[in-house]
Amino acid sequence: MRNLDVTTLRSFVAVADLGGVTKAAGFLHLTQSAVSMQLKRLEELIGVQLLDRSGRGIALTPAGEQMLGYARRMVTLNDEIMRRLTDDEFEGEVSLGVPHDIVYPAIPRVLQQFNAAFPRVKVHLYSSFTLGLKQQFQKGEMDLILTTEGEKPEDAEGLVKLPLSWIGAPGGASWRRRPLQFASGRHCLFRPRALAALDKAGIEWESALETESDRTVEATIAADLGVGAMIEGTEPMQMEVIDHGGALPDLGEQYINMYGADESKGDVIAHLATLIRNGFHPMRVRKEHSVRLDMVG
Repeated sequence: MRNLDVTTLRSFVAVADLGGVTKAAGFLHLTQSAVSMQLKRLEELIGVQLLDRSGRGIALTPAGEQMLGYARRMVTLNDEIMRRLTDDEFEGEVSLGVPHDIVYPAIPRVLQQFNAAFPRVKVHLYSSFTLGLKQQFQKGEMDLILTTEGEKPEDAEGLVKLPLSWIGAPGGASWRRRPLQFASGRHCLFRPRALAALDKAGIEWESALETESDRTVEATIAADLGVGAMIEGTEPMQMEVIDHGGALPDLGEQYINMYGADESKGDVIAHLATLIRNGFHPMRVRKEHSVRLDMVG
């Protein structure tokens, strides 16, 4: 019977999440050669190639993508067993700030997994706009925050870079009307970019509403009374990306960044940061897969 080694699985997960052996080695406090050897050992044990090394960077093969889910679960279960049965239980509170529009789909699952690993640590989830969260983080009021930004600052960790897309009601027609009714909150970082793009394209627009409530914005868009801008893949079920065929201007791409994932903060914050990386990883995989399909087409 062949048995998988959790250490090799942990290295594989780190390489997949961090995008390379060098970063994974630093994260795991191992040498690059040690990590490379563990990956080779894992591939030899399973008998399939998990990593595609033909390009500049390291990408997962189809078998590697399938393996990643199993590896994450085994590493998480291993860590949970060690904490529970060795009485190495952590207590305390953690503050996590996340912009409202990227809470779904990843964060609920992250919180569920974190609670399983640290049942006696309470997570305070704060939902606000990016500028407000960054101000709170700088004041020391947040342990960990996520942001949506047009770039990745040096002190941030980029989780994923995704298209900023026009969002409307399923099957809606408001995007065809002029002046275009644009719906967003006053503090939305996407608002200036979207309006500048409309102005540049010569498309007449009006504000569909004046509010600071994200729920009000969502209701307006879902009722087909206006359109908005969101990071593709984060839109609620009652909305969809508008297939406008070029009738609306391109909005570029947006980073989802993480601040505060400092190893010096201890195991609790480090584990939460890892779960967040894992939670947003499927979005990065879908984007890379989409790019490959576009290149083939």
